[in-house]
Amino acid sequence: MNILKKLYHNYPVLLLLLLGVLIFITNLDVLMVNIMEARNFISAREMLTHNNWIFTTMNEAARYEKPPFPTWLTAISVYLFGMESLFAYRLPAALTSILLLIIFYKLQLLLVIKKNVAFISSLILMTSFYIVFSGRDGQWDIFTHAFMMGAIYFIILTLNSDVKKYRYAIIAGLFFGASLLSKGPVSLYALFIPFLISYSLTYKFPNRKVNWKPMLLFLIIGISTGISWTLYVHHYDAEAFAAVAELESSRWLNYNVRPFWYYWSFFTQSGIWTIPAFLSLFYWYLKPRVSNLKAYKFYILWTLFSVILLSIIPEKKSRYLLPVLIPLAMTTGFYVEYIIKNFGRRLSKIERFPVYLNFIVLAIIAIAAPFVLYYFFGTAIWEKSFYFLLVSSTLILVGIGFVFGLLKKRAKLLFGLQFLMILAILNFGFPLLELISPHRNDPNIASLIKYEEAEKIQIYEVSGIIPELIFEYGKPMPELNSEGDLPAEAKTKKIGILVHQEEDPEWKENFQSYNFQLIDTLDLNPTMAKGENSRLIREFYVLTKK
Repeated sequence: MNILKKLYHNYPVLLLLLLGVLIFITNLDVLMVNIMEARNFISAREMLTHNNWIFTTMNEAARYEKPPFPTWLTAISVYLFGMESLFAYRLPAALTSILLLIIFYKLQLLLVIKKNVAFISSLILMTSFYIVFSGRDGQWDIFTHAFMMGAIYFIILTLNSDVKKYRYAIIAGLFFGASLLSKGPVSLYALFIPFLISYSLTYKFPNRKVNWKPMLLFLIIGISTGISWTLYVHHYDAEAFAAVAELESSRWLNYNVRPFWYYWSFFTQSGIWTIPAFLSLFYWYLKPRVSNLKAYKFYILWTLFSVILLSIIPEKKSRYLLPVLIPLAMTTGFYVEYIIKNFGRRLSKIERFPVYLNFIVLAIIAIAAPFVLYYFFGTAIWEKSFYFLLVSSTLILVGIGFVFGLLKKRAKLLFGLQFLMILAILNFGFPLLELISPHRNDPNIASLIKYEEAEKIQIYEVSGIIPELIFEYGKPMPELNSEGDLPAEAKTKKIGILVHQEEDPEWKENFQSYNFQLIDTLDLNPTMAKGENSRLIREFYVLTKK
């Protein structure tokens, strides 16, 4: 504990880095690869194997839905650490999450927020559910928002510094361009514009006569860098790019459409911080209680404007709320600071109620966790008995600690245990997820590859590709509609095909020159959900020329 105190007082950034490693990097290769990750990882792999660094592909087909900067970083990581390493594919996102964490902390200090509040808010940010998920997942959302936060930090430095304005403006422009090169204008719309609105309403824009030139430089560098790839690909592969652009733009209006109020429960995406996050939004309650009213007003406006702008777009997904969690962590930090200072003496019964509710719920979850885990995994859990006993004993102690902290009214202990609870789950509990990996199914992709190598056949996909399968397969898998699509040299050979279980039986009429033999059914669902998602199931046939 003394070491942690010394690190906090003397090297807070170093302490955040160490905690960031424990949150984002440990057990990074445990979770099964999801569909979005698989698409991104395939593109990164084909950058290396096919040298497609500009004209990005997935399964050898053009993939221009997203700019390539995170894919470049992922490809470099894979080159350094190995193409078979899932850790290598996910490492850039994890490191970018730690970068976001450090920028977030430094931004609070820049806005004259007290060091302890800035640190508390950083702990909240790094343990908010969707921040943790995005940082340990190979999606590109964390990249675009982390880089945009870098741009925001250096913009504020540019506006408020008397020296180095142009240096800060150049760095801000590079971060801004990196954000656009990560996921187009997503963060510009969901994070940057709400920042501009809320900052103008609270801090204004000082010294406009002095700042307009460096800000113009920022815009020129940021926009030119950010759109460079788009312009290049649009010029040299216009037809494919136009088709992708039309599909993507139509999705904003017609795909996954949700009502305007779909995001109104946005605070729940902070996970373990849901109750404090919700209470931190009561502006008139916290207004006389926060240590920096101007900063609190800025962050709550930033949060609300971000939610409003996201709500306007018809297409809605829960992961799009990621940028909202960044300013929300700061408003939550102000609330937590107030509770820590006043829990033991000054809080009214009404104010104490949500605090008790929060930690009683967490205590129940922590103490019940071992029983829930055993029910979920069954006797297979004893294959990971060390981790099961470790996470169980830790969570039970944390649960007891919650009860002790409530009885003794030690708010600092309670919130420290709340952070420790996430650490325990990620470091001791995550290895248990290997027990439900699709790799444990029989047959699995490894057995499919072995069969292919033993029989010396080419395998084709008939029903549309499964990105997760292509990633695990390790190389592109050709698609077929009929035997007429086969290369000439393959038409006289035995071939393998994968067919969706629910495919119309008439598909066999497209392969009339072949005899069919059903070899097995491949299920990529987790072991505890076999057969649940039909998209992840394929029947494997071997076709032999009649």
